[in-house]
This record gives sequence, C-alpha cells and structure tokens, in this order.
Amino acid sequence: MFAVIKSGGRQFKVEVGETLQVNRLPVQEGTQIRISEVLLLADANRTVIGRPLVENASVLATVRQHARGDKIVVFKYKSKKRYRRRKGHRQEISILTIDDILLDGVSLVTGQTPTEAEQGTPVSGAALQPATEERGAAAETPASASEEEGQARTRRRRRVRSQEGEASQASSEE
Repeated sequence: MFAVIKSGGRQFKVEVGETLQVNRLPVQEGTQIRISEVLLLADANRTVIGRPLVENASVLATVRQHARGDKIVVFKYKSKKRYRRRKGHRQEISILTIDDILLDGVSLVTGQTPTEAEQGTPVSGAALQPATEERGAAAETPASASEEEGQARTRRRRRVRSQEGEASQASSEE
C-alpha cells in the first residue's frame, strides 16, 4: 500500500514506516502532522486517483528533525575573461516518518480509526500564516511579556516617538 502526496511543490510516493525529506515545515520536532494533499492511494485491491486530490484522504507523519540538506555548489565561468563565481546553497529540510495512511478517517493499514493523540495537526498553506487574532494579540503585548513567555519576537520593533519629542518638533515648526 502506498500514497502519492504533495508537499513543498513536489510529489512523493510514500509507504507506512518510510522516512523522507521535505522542504522545512513550520512545526516543532516530534509533532505529528496530517498531510491532506493526497494525489493517489493504492493498495492490493484498489487504486483511487484524485482529481486533483483524493477526497477525505490524508497521511499522518511525524516530524523527526529539522536539518539542512547537502550543499549544492553553483560555479559560473566564462572562458578567456577571468570571470569565475562560486556560490553554494543548503536547503532547509524536515525529516518525516510516515505513520499511517487514512481514507474517510479509517486507517488503510489497520482498518481502525486512529485515536485523538494520533490524529495529527493539519499542515497546509494556512498553517504557514499565523491567524490574524494571534498577530493582533502579539502586537498588543509588550516585548518583556513575550520574552517572559519564551517567545521571541519575529518582527522588527518600530521606533515610537515620545510625546516630548513630538511637542518640541511641533513648536520648532511654528
């Protein structure tokens, strides 16, 4: 039994117990995720092809670790012109282990419904963007409160002019 999933703009053929490398996902290590972009499901009895996705199908996977891929060297060269440029790149990746393949909420491996602990958090394009409520709440809390909670601020702080500075500028303009 296998499934073809889509993650990070690429397609992967996966089986239960398999380990694969995908582009970095915005989740913590050890978290179980649900990949709902399933393009094809196949087992011994049947094959289900999605148009473009298989409805009510998902794959449960656990994020084992975040790492960096092998280095890719890009070398530009023009003969007789003394032009040589050497650059490198290492892709940020997440290493996943496939736990289960689900169709209509039932495991194709065991034939049972997975427990709530095994349901996994959904990962899609919406997971990449934080919710607007979370962003608004984070903007209202002071920097010291977010540091106490152990969360680092991701956005740059804007300078806030003091009222005295604004008053002195207003009087100098008159």
